[in-house]
Amino acid sequence: MSPGHLPPFVAALRDPACYPHPVDRVEVIETHISWVLLAGEFAYKLKKPVDLGFADFSTLERRRHFCDEELRLNRRFAPGLYVAVVPVTGSARRPAMGGEGVALEYAVRMRRFPQSCLFDVMARRGELGTAHVDSLARRVAGLHQAAAVAAGDAAYGRPEEVLARALENIDALARGPVGDRTRDTLAALRRWTIDEHARLAPALGKRRDTGFVREGHGDLHLGNIAWIDGAPVPFDALEFSAALRWSDVMAEVAFVVMDLLAHGLPRLAWRFLDGYLEVTGDYDGVALLRFFVVYRALVRAKVAAIRASQDSGVAGGDPDLSVPVEVSRAWQPAIVAMHGLSGSGKSTVALQIVEVLGAVRVRSDVERKRLAARRGIGPDTLYSLAFTADVYARMEEIALALARAGWTAVVDAASLRGVERDRFAELARDLACPFRLVSCEAPETALRARIDARIRAGTDPSDATTAVLTQQLHWQEPLRPKERETALVAGPEDNGKAAEALRMALASARSETD
Repeated sequence: MSPGHLPPFVAALRDPACYPHPVDRVEVIETHISWVLLAGEFAYKLKKPVDLGFADFSTLERRRHFCDEELRLNRRFAPGLYVAVVPVTGSARRPAMGGEGVALEYAVRMRRFPQSCLFDVMARRGELGTAHVDSLARRVAGLHQAAAVAAGDAAYGRPEEVLARALENIDALARGPVGDRTRDTLAALRRWTIDEHARLAPALGKRRDTGFVREGHGDLHLGNIAWIDGAPVPFDALEFSAALRWSDVMAEVAFVVMDLLAHGLPRLAWRFLDGYLEVTGDYDGVALLRFFVVYRALVRAKVAAIRASQDSGVAGGDPDLSVPVEVSRAWQPAIVAMHGLSGSGKSTVALQIVEVLGAVRVRSDVERKRLAARRGIGPDTLYSLAFTADVYARMEEIALALARAGWTAVVDAASLRGVERDRFAELARDLACPFRLVSCEAPETALRARIDARIRAGTDPSDATTAVLTQQLHWQEPLRPKERETALVAGPEDNGKAAEALRMALASARSETD
């Protein structure tokens, strides 16, 4: 960044002599609301003296307050990164970071990490992978489960407040110097937002009343997540607006999903959602996800417009609206039932389907444990026929809710008995949506070897042993001729073939009903 582009006070802080520790050179990163000075082993974040409406740092007192808030809030997510709030003293021409005397400004001191560790940088380099996203999903789920819940009398997360903020983003973009086509697109997104909100308002209110509005990060895009010491570390939580920070947890999930989509990584976006749901079981929240993805995408567009005008001094042009337009299009539901013995690769193929189709998976191994914990059931009865029937009933409830919300529900279960498969086929008929069966097959010797390897690894949710496999071999009911005619079969080395075949089969089924 050119020193001439910076205010004199910030430009002066590029001098290494301004710092109380060894510094070779100082780099400056600018956002629409801050300057970050990279100096030696630390980074110092200064608030810009701006009032953008949603963020007011117009006075020194306010900037100090929000520095203190930033430190407090971010220590929830990244205690090892956030060190202290320090004054900037001296003079505008010769400032001293953390010096003695009257404070001219305040900065948040953070431990520095390589910018190459940022998720958005990794995404642009093609280095962001499944291990990063899986770990992030577990991290975000854990943070949400531990987060403070909004008090009953708080305004946060109320349906009318959610709509007002969503419309404000659209209106702010429409007030800019955009072309007629973009203005028409924004008008269409505004109508969609109002209609979708009207449909979802009861669910938004119910979730708020039942504790799903919590104090989250508030700005959880890929640029605010770093991979440090083999783990994802969210940082730079939104400090300047409690109303934006306290939201339905699914609004924060949507932020990550949206940004992965915006970076051209849809498979990772849906994989992240799958991992989050596996931990939390918050399938009811999926009904809100599309609304919140569109909302977050429009926030992203607004911030980009603000930043462009700050960089050039001229209001930006047409924003990129590809993600909100795509997500707001009508989605068509479907139900997919997996089939196969333990160890046949059902969960691997089901996850591939999730990534390719943008579907939502409900996994019997996970729901079995969730239901057992709720009922206090021990491991001896986990795989009994009676308890298995209850697990299938629970999965049917989830699949119904997902399909009603417009999603493709992937039921990741053995479905070894005809009645288990029939219930999902009947559910699809009742909903007038496509149904497909995906059958995973492998020799018994391979099944036993896989189960033994899975048990040794200890990383899979399944508790099925080779003894359970023996039981399954006795009670399984092979696919009937009509089922076999339409089922998609996945072998031991499927490598995504079944997922692609399913995508085409569902597209064909939908075109036949149009």
